[in-house]
Amino acid sequence: MPMYRKSLLILLLIVAAVAGGTYYGCYTQDKETIQLDAAAGSSGTQQDLPEVTVYVTGAVNKPGVVTVRDGARTMDAVNACGGLLPTADSGQINMAQVLKDGQQVRIPEKKGESAAANKQTAGQSSAKNAAAAAVVNINTASAEELDTLPGIGPAMAKRIIEYRETEGSFAAPEDLKKVRGIGEAKFRKLKDKICI
Repeated sequence: MPMYRKSLLILLLIVAAVAGGTYYGCYTQDKETIQLDAAAGSSGTQQDLPEVTVYVTGAVNKPGVVTVRDGARTMDAVNACGGLLPTADSGQINMAQVLKDGQQVRIPEKKGESAAANKQTAGQSSAKNAAAAAVVNINTASAEELDTLPGIGPAMAKRIIEYRETEGSFAAPEDLKKVRGIGEAKFRKLKDKICI
């Protein structure tokens, strides 16, 4: 009889261990399945979110058409375009505005930063733009052409023309220093941009 009890006790221990192991295995497998379902559900909801497509132009690093999640803000679209340029005037745009599908977002540049804006606001003629890029002949240049030179404003351009009319043409670029208001320092800035 004692042998029978020992065998029965060992058998019960083995059955309990097998049952415990089976229960543990099923429990962890169910837990992993629940975690995988939750992960698939959360990624599925992210993929199923509606999207909006907007066109971002102006002072951003990579202007173009971008797609962002529905409910995204202007800031999200700007970041999708590589962020703002240093010349961007971010104070002129509402970065917290909710975007709508098909919307155009234009990021303006600071006044005076854009060459196109400079041309429009200053009302420069094409002759003045060409003169700014080329060397200016101080004997034949108009007041507008002289005004394109560094340090020469409308008043100084008028003085140069008056000097030219009263004293005659300049014989050398250095003769420009004879005009009242043009000293050595100002002439150094001009000497590579002028000719006779």
